[in-house]
Order: sequence, then C-alpha cells, then structure tokens
Amino acid sequence: MKQICVFCGSALGAQADYARAAHQLGRGLATRGLGLVYGGASEGLMGRVAQGALEHGGRVVGVIPKALEAREISHNGLSELHVVGSMHERKALMADMADAFIAMPGGIGTLDELCEIITWAQLGLHHKGIALLNVNGYFDPFIAFLDHAVQEGFIKASQRKLLVVNPDPDGLLDFLMNYRAPVTNKWI
Repeated sequence: MKQICVFCGSALGAQADYARAAHQLGRGLATRGLGLVYGGASEGLMGRVAQGALEHGGRVVGVIPKALEAREISHNGLSELHVVGSMHERKALMADMADAFIAMPGGIGTLDELCEIITWAQLGLHHKGIALLNVNGYFDPFIAFLDHAVQEGFIKASQRKLLVVNPDPDGLLDFLMNYRAPVTNKWI
C-alpha cells in the first residue's frame, strides 16, 4: 500500500474533534510512509488532514476541479496538485491513485464520493479497502441506514462488509495496511 484517499469536508464542522482527528489521520499516514490523496483544498477538514501529513514529512497529492479551485482555496504547499475539468475527473483520478479509501465527516460531496467508491467495489471494479473514520459517531445514522438496507434486501450482507468502521485514526490505518477484500457474491 502506497497511498490512501481521504474524503472529507471542506468545512471544519461543529465539533473540534473532527479537526483533531483529521490532523491525526494526516500524521498517521505520514508516519507510516503512506501518501495522502485528497480533494486539494487548504480549508476545512481537507486542509487539516493535508497539514497533518505535510507537517510530518508526508507526500500529499490534491485533486481539485477548476470550478472549485478558487472556492475551496486550493492548497499551495502540496507535493502535487492536479487541476481537473470536472468532479467526475476528480473522483476517477483519486480512485486510480489510491490503494484504499477513508471517509471522514463531511457533507453531500463526501457522501457522493464514498457511495460511488462503495458501488464500484460492489460491482467488482476494485478490491480496495473502504473505511469510515466515525469521529464522535458522526456516521452512525448512515451506518444504520446501510444496516436497514441489508434487512430490507437492497444490500447483501456480504457487501455491507466492504465498509469498515472505526472511530480511531491510528486503528483504522493499521487495519487498512493489512486489508484483504472480503469475498462477495455477484451483485445480481
């Protein structure tokens, strides 16, 4: 494993623990020799995870669409910054560069990125680890929804196991470094 993609908010959120966890995750990536691939912003949780990695000598690659470059205030101190034409290009490039994925607290954009990467795993398009850094139970309602979808027959139980959940950045990274994709049945 060389690089992990982190999906997270361009805002800091209402709880200081989100920013602390983002910084700790960035630091954890760097100290394990793992590169960070993320949305390229200098603000919000995105900026904090990047700073955590950069402050500890980590390699940080940002991917930002041209339309968001000024709005999200692209980070000037990265190892690499890719400015792409669309959100579709952003997600595809981040997925190609990453060996695993972590979602942290964020909004609709974070959920969009996470759900797309889970869908690709369900379809067998990749076999990379996918994890939620569940800071202060932020993702509990989403996890409950996924479990409900399993009960209602819309998600197979084997595919629900594609998503790993942990509240601790270091524990999550340790798990992903040894990740082996579960065997799942075909979607249909």
